[in-house]
Amino acid sequence: MSDIRFDDKVAIITGAGNGLGKSHALALAARGCKVVVNDLGGARDGSGGSISTAQEVVNQITAAGGEAIADGANVTDEKQVAAMVKAAMDKWGRVDILVNNAGILRDKTFAKMTMADFRAVIDVHLIGTAICTHAPIMREQAYGRIICTSSPSGLHGIFGQANYGAAKAGMIGFMNALHLEGAKYNININLVSPSAKTRMTEDIGIPEAILDQMTPEAITAATLFLVSDKAPSRAIVSCAAGGYARGYVVETDGIYLPPEKQTPEEIMAHWDEISSTDNVHYYENSSGPSMNFMTKAKAYADKK
Repeated sequence: MSDIRFDDKVAIITGAGNGLGKSHALALAARGCKVVVNDLGGARDGSGGSISTAQEVVNQITAAGGEAIADGANVTDEKQVAAMVKAAMDKWGRVDILVNNAGILRDKTFAKMTMADFRAVIDVHLIGTAICTHAPIMREQAYGRIICTSSPSGLHGIFGQANYGAAKAGMIGFMNALHLEGAKYNININLVSPSAKTRMTEDIGIPEAILDQMTPEAITAATLFLVSDKAPSRAIVSCAAGGYARGYVVETDGIYLPPEKQTPEEIMAHWDEISSTDNVHYYENSSGPSMNFMTKAKAYADKK
């Protein structure tokens, strides 16, 4: 099995001054990649800012013989992101890999959460991911590998994270659309759903013995595979503490009700059958569910 290398590739990694982003940056650089280490340098809630955290990572990369530049762009600011992309292009002439990793936390139950805190988290995680991904470079060069960093909060829900979970779930729809749009340009997009010991998870109550196994490097292993040339597109990879699984959005096979029975009472009567997971389907695009139901409707009509 040959080693995965990134020689002559250029990557932008957002939120790379600490935690997962730092681990990704160091690992990509160690495998030959040139790296833009982006970090606003703020606190967990997004306040403050300093490029020093990004520069420290750059110093580690260059000390090991790699190439990197630091960038302090706020991912919610289109002009700052455009300047970050321009800096990469001016330095190396291309951008092959984008790892959308920047994030903040403002956890509260939804009843106690201000809409300002809701918007702030959506802006950084979801809108920031869209802004960073919107640059046309990958389409123009007919090559690109993109990562969205989601979370179990987005896939399954976590108490007190309505803002964070909504942002992370939104990335699934974003990925699905860009997978289809990017295919003809050789642009792959994938999603990681990680749990790791970082400053974002330092106080959520996980026992220390377990938390110590949840290393950022374990998440980096999945991320580097997903930005490699041999990786698939539109994959959701759940990972934590050395465990790796693939996530899917699926639907049950469902039922067909003729027009005279399309009532809430009939749905209630057939709820167990509608909900049965004995036969589930994974669809490549949004036409799949419609075709499933239309096939059922046609089969009913053919019997009449």
